[in-house]
Amino acid sequence: MLYVVVRGKVQGVGFRWFVREQARALGLTGWVRNRDDGSVEVLAHGDEAALGQLRSLIGSGPSGARVTVVEEQQGEPGTAPMNPFGVLR
Repeated sequence: MLYVVVRGKVQGVGFRWFVREQARALGLTGWVRNRDDGSVEVLAHGDEAALGQLRSLIGSGPSGARVTVVEEQQGEPGTAPMNPFGVLR
């Protein structure tokens, strides 16, 4: 499982759609959503190698994004993963 909060210029730049497309291409389930504080939250489940690839992709994001930090989160959020990987909110 990969559960992270991404900070920087990550809202209003297509970041959620970028994560969704990358996660689907990697065969992962889960979701991505904006948070009220301007960050983006990502939950992904699947193959460890694919999760590692998604983690790397999240660190750079789409061309309009500027990721400053990717924070690993403990536990699992109350919202279950989606199949296929989806965008919440």
